[in-house]
Amino acid sequence: MVGDSPSPRQRIELICPECGHTQFEPAMVISTQCHGCRAHFQVHDGKAVVRQRSTARLAKPRRDPDPDPEPPPPPAPLLRSVPSPPTLRQRLLRCLFPPKPPREIACFDCGHHYTAAAEAQSSQCPRCCCYVSLLDYQIDGPWNRRIQTRGNVVILKGGVVSGCVIQCHNLTVLGELASPVDCSGDLLIRGHGKVMGTVTCQHLRIQRGARIEFFHPVTVATASIAGHVRGQFFCAGTLTLERRARLHGFIRAAAISVKSGAKHTGTLEILQPATQTPALKPQDARSKS
Repeated sequence: MVGDSPSPRQRIELICPECGHTQFEPAMVISTQCHGCRAHFQVHDGKAVVRQRSTARLAKPRRDPDPDPEPPPPPAPLLRSVPSPPTLRQRLLRCLFPPKPPREIACFDCGHHYTAAAEAQSSQCPRCCCYVSLLDYQIDGPWNRRIQTRGNVVILKGGVVSGCVIQCHNLTVLGELASPVDCSGDLLIRGHGKVMGTVTCQHLRIQRGARIEFFHPVTVATASIAGHVRGQFFCAGTLTLERRARLHGFIRAAAISVKSGAKHTGTLEILQPATQTPALKPQDARSKS
């Protein structure tokens, strides 16, 4: 067909330098693509030449060498702080309010005795690592939860403790107590009532005017009774009946002191030095009474 033949003035004949394919392109062409192998080539002076690939070389920026590290500064000399002498005010406060001595603590689990700071609120046994609370308690109402602390417990006049065990250091009873008691220190009773559980403490003090009945044995190291008391007492030391005191029940003690006006009704057994160790046996007391 006449319309498909290219005009020599408008198109030029180019031969692909890669595969030899012949094709016509516009006369002003600079580069083109082969219709046979799809290779790209350039056109110079009406002839096809292989396309020159320009490669650009990128130069890495030159880095200056790192400077040598500076040597570390010499260590500062050790300065020992010298405590300043206490001022006059500090010495005066120390005389008026001397620091409290450390308290002695007995572990609840292993029974190990050790000391702790007087202001501490808790401690840990160095032998068995048992936690020991040192909190103080003040009870002014009904209470039926167990207390286990080496702090002090105070049962105020409105306090009523029943159905629980109390383990503490010092116990002061101004209200009602109907629970077992295990004190590593002193037990002070000023009120009236009936104690339903066993009682164990180092020193028992029942003040004048108190009326107490113990339904279970009372085991103490020493005792001082000035009120009206009924119960069974096992004392490893001296049991003292103050003036006008009244005690009804069995007593087994190493020694007993009865002051003028005091009265004891019941069985009394004085321990001999050789038999003081197995003294505290409540079942023997019930068989003799």
